[in-house]
Amino acid sequence: MIIESQEDVTKAVLAELERAQDPRFKEIMAVAVRHLHAFVREAKLTEVEFHKTCAVIAKLGQLTTASHNEVVLISGSLGISSLVCLLNNGDRGQTETTANLMGPFWRMGSPATANGGSIVRSPTPGTPIFVNAWVRDQAGRAVPNAEVDVWHTSSEGFYENQDPEQGDMNLRGKFTTDANGQISFRSVKPAGYPIPLSGPVGALLRAQGRHNMRPAHVHFMIHKPGFKTQFSQVYSSDDPNLETDVQFGVTRALVGQYVLHSDEPAPADDVSGPWYSLDHHFVIEPGDATLPKPPITGKAGGDRPTLEVLERRA
Repeated sequence: MIIESQEDVTKAVLAELERAQDPRFKEIMAVAVRHLHAFVREAKLTEVEFHKTCAVIAKLGQLTTASHNEVVLISGSLGISSLVCLLNNGDRGQTETTANLMGPFWRMGSPATANGGSIVRSPTPGTPIFVNAWVRDQAGRAVPNAEVDVWHTSSEGFYENQDPEQGDMNLRGKFTTDANGQISFRSVKPAGYPIPLSGPVGALLRAQGRHNMRPAHVHFMIHKPGFKTQFSQVYSSDDPNLETDVQFGVTRALVGQYVLHSDEPAPADDVSGPWYSLDHHFVIEPGDATLPKPPITGKAGGDRPTLEVLERRA
């Protein structure tokens, strides 16, 4: 098509899409083209702004490495990750769900760990926490023999892959649900943490006057044939950033009750001071038990990163 006006550009691109043989690809691309072209028109995007936008997109890819995924980070910071999750779980967005964000720090190959075992694999300061979790199907029946990956930050706010001072796979483990659909493990209570600010995500948050904090949470990934693989994050009920999570991930179903025990004896003889407990229930849905590609595949080297915290404008 010879372009005679700006309206013709959209028509021409959509016409070429009709050649696509995959119906779903054609549908997705047509919607994307219509919305992207409408965005350009509504925003009255200038040529300078267009080139700046292209530079940001290029930078997202350039900063994505084996130990850091800037693309996933900005998807969460714009609420896209949370929206995709909620539209694809809980009867396609109709009911409450314990599904949540995968996050940019899931690694495959977590060490198999017996129920009741510890996932502290190198010296790690922090208050002990004892976790019990149950997996049920939509009818409320226990789901035995499900694999459950667990991972979280240290009490200093670092995932092990970010932190050269932590041992490989520290604060990560893989458990198998018992006949009651239960797993249990011991760790240290995670801290909330600031997401990295060195790339486009940092520029986005500064421009909006937002902070970069995630509330403390423990990640769970539940996998069993016959059920849709579920990623979850159980957020700490005592965290001050529940209402303003930079990744828009906190849902009511996943605010966990992290209970502080100051005077009661702990479930382990070597704990004499305060400790926390966390009990939580997950509901998984029938579906395809596929695993996505891990957003990271390795551990960072060099120095421990510096955690920079932005203040949230009033």
